[in-house]
Amino acid sequence: MRSSSGSGRNSGGNRNNRGAGGGTPGSRSGGERDDQQKRPRRPRPEERRYDVGADAPGAAGKGRGGAGRPGGASGKPRKSVPARPRELDAQIEERNRARHDKPKLNLPKTFPGAEQEGERLQKVLARAGMGSRRACEELIAQRRVEVNGEIVTEQGLRVDPDRDEVRVDGLTVATQSYLFFALNKPAGVVSTMEDPDGRQCLGDYVTNRETRLFHVGRLDTETEGIILLTNHGELAHRLTHPRYGVQKTYLAAINGVLPRDIGKRLKDGIELEDGWARADNFRVVQQTGKNYLVEVTLHEGRKHIVRRMLAEAGFPVDKLVRTGFGPIALGDQKSGWLRRLTNTEVGMLMREVDL
Repeated sequence: MRSSSGSGRNSGGNRNNRGAGGGTPGSRSGGERDDQQKRPRRPRPEERRYDVGADAPGAAGKGRGGAGRPGGASGKPRKSVPARPRELDAQIEERNRARHDKPKLNLPKTFPGAEQEGERLQKVLARAGMGSRRACEELIAQRRVEVNGEIVTEQGLRVDPDRDEVRVDGLTVATQSYLFFALNKPAGVVSTMEDPDGRQCLGDYVTNRETRLFHVGRLDTETEGIILLTNHGELAHRLTHPRYGVQKTYLAAINGVLPRDIGKRLKDGIELEDGWARADNFRVVQQTGKNYLVEVTLHEGRKHIVRRMLAEAGFPVDKLVRTGFGPIALGDQKSGWLRRLTNTEVGMLMREVDL
């Protein structure tokens, strides 16, 4: 019995010795698990801290003696520098790129003021119908142009058509707000906005004198009928340019025996001293004995063109009235009356000249 108990104690001691020394494989695996639990866990990529400076964990060296342990090779704990998040680094990098990588503007060398804002004053005046750019430069040179109450003394001044007030000879130039009027011009009125001889002119019928208007084309002094007034320079230019062929319609009172082929002759062309002239359309509106009221439509705008054509055909004109300018008809508008065109009529005029 003693021998068996002694052997039991010896065997227990051996078991204790094996457990302390890690004799069995099972005991070794349990010790390794304890060591792994004590070893610091390697952080995931999103949890890593990016410390900078001399006190960084990886500054003393690489491998297990350096960055692998918190104390480095010496085993002393280092001070941890707070790391900047990746989002902040990305924002800083983006700001630096935006600051230094701005594209350079390739401005033409022949226009040193191209980087300035606004439009040149002479261009704004020309678009408003004050004449060609060269003529507008002459107006500036003559000190007749004001911008915001100050006389302009130098060429090339840039203005903002939406904000700056431009005046010529004291009258406001409408650089953006366009006006369109139709006037039934009486006989004896000169087709100019101002007359140095003091004769009655178109400007006498414009009640809004704060905005400068100009006439589209001309009518003979003794010719009555519709004439357009506006401050839209490009529209006025196109309406009178032969390229667009805007038709004008006239009623003429003539006297005599009217041959049947008079319409054909006018459409085929009448030779005048300054070239051939042709009518687009001709018809008899009214006849009283030898007195005729005829309608002539043509797109030419030469001086006294209708009177000269009918006179060359053998029928001098007693009275002439223009009843239509393109799509705008005179209608029952009284002589000397001024009316503002509707938006529909303005649109029709624009479409007539491809604007």
